[in-house]
Amino acid sequence: MCSHYQAPANPNIYKSAFDVEPPSNLGRQDVWPSYSAGFIRRHPHTEVGDDAVPDREALTGLFGMVPHWAKDTNGSKYTYNARSETVAEKPSFRDAWRKAQHCIIPADAFFEPDWSSGRAVPTMIQRVDGQPMGIAGLWSSWKAGDGQTVYSFTMLTINADQHPLLKTLHKPTDEKRMVVILPQERYGDWLAASAQDSGDFLQPYPADLLNASTPLGRPQLF
Repeated sequence: MCSHYQAPANPNIYKSAFDVEPPSNLGRQDVWPSYSAGFIRRHPHTEVGDDAVPDREALTGLFGMVPHWAKDTNGSKYTYNARSETVAEKPSFRDAWRKAQHCIIPADAFFEPDWSSGRAVPTMIQRVDGQPMGIAGLWSSWKAGDGQTVYSFTMLTINADQHPLLKTLHKPTDEKRMVVILPQERYGDWLAASAQDSGDFLQPYPADLLNASTPLGRPQLF
């Protein structure tokens, strides 16, 4: 499960890598649950036929889903990942899944614990080519007491027991999990996909396109 990642600090990355204007507020770069960070969704008016309306938009939201029925935003500390196997059933996620409220979370890297030494060593996962990752997620909106709309998002995860890289991380006794990293050419398809087609995108990212670096800065290629 991913509870810590690095969001792009350069607003130009949104345009060059994700073909979208950056959000007015990029949020945090070092992101943990309940922190504000950028995410990308399909523009709600993209089907009106107006060429001036872009296909997608970037917003700032909380890392951790806040469903529309929540009493406050405190639950975002625990809803930052949605298991693909149960996302359609869990109350915090099922409405966003049913409505296909897909989003992309831009990330330069994410962190997982390496327990091979017998203790947790934070390990940074990045793309080998140095490009940012587009992580598949779901978004939601919530109305605060003052009428303000608060956006939030969660990362979708899949089993990684057979993944050459991610299976080496986490405690030996724990199930191995990984976030869904989308191929760049499928960003638009994911944002436009129906709920029925969502499962087609929940695939492991090739291990040879990723590397892992320890705090000592030594890359591990897989």
